[in-house]
Amino acid sequence: MRRLALPTALAVAVLLSAGVAHGELTQSGNLRLAFNGRFTPHSLPRDRAAPVTVHLSGSISTTDGNRPPQLRRISIAINRYGRLFARGLPTCRAGLLEQTTTKVALSLCRSALVGRGRFAANVDFPSLAPIPVRGRMLAFNSRAGNRRVILVHIYGSNPVRNTFVLPFKISHRRSGTFGTVLSTRIPKLAADLGYVTDINLKIGRRYRHQGRPRSFLSARCAAPAGFPGAIFALARGTFSFANGQKLTTTLARDCRVR
Repeated sequence: MRRLALPTALAVAVLLSAGVAHGELTQSGNLRLAFNGRFTPHSLPRDRAAPVTVHLSGSISTTDGNRPPQLRRISIAINRYGRLFARGLPTCRAGLLEQTTTKVALSLCRSALVGRGRFAANVDFPSLAPIPVRGRMLAFNSRAGNRRVILVHIYGSNPVRNTFVLPFKISHRRSGTFGTVLSTRIPKLAADLGYVTDINLKIGRRYRHQGRPRSFLSARCAAPAGFPGAIFALARGTFSFANGQKLTTTLARDCRVR
């Protein structure tokens, strides 16, 4: 059980009435990153954790239309208030998922499923227009040795069938705004001819363990007493690229006390 999401920040009722839900746009040179995230439900208890689902997305582009550099690493730090609980939840081994389609991956590891999503990429062949690649993502609860990880299974079938299994390592910080960090390395796509343009992933799972209802992710709206909600830093995304560029952005969100 670990703290994962939704902190105490400054509770400002006026701002809460408008809500904080827009994505963040970050730019370095001609490279642009749009990072967005939210959680549901929006209303949570003040003094105890309740099940939540987290939605995260990123879009990579350039201002001049040129090909962006290849994405090499993703790191997402989540606010420390909340919990990640996987006790009693089945796990899936990375070896089972290699070279499998989305359908086969689900048939093998559905009991460990904790998220779903989609991705988009382009493949640039010499003298040809970029070929778009679209695919589905599945997230599974897993372990690597004594360490808990989230395996993200990525499968694309157009223009060619290809499967990647990305282990998102889970690490924890003892202090600071962000308590849990999910990070992974991105392999070369199509012999360096491909580059990621969009990622969209929803993580959340309810299950039962020892006869009790459990949630893979849970959180509370830790607003000060007397305030109807809080504004806080939900997540910080860091995207690192093959050319050495790095884009970092933080998402500010709000919650309401129920």
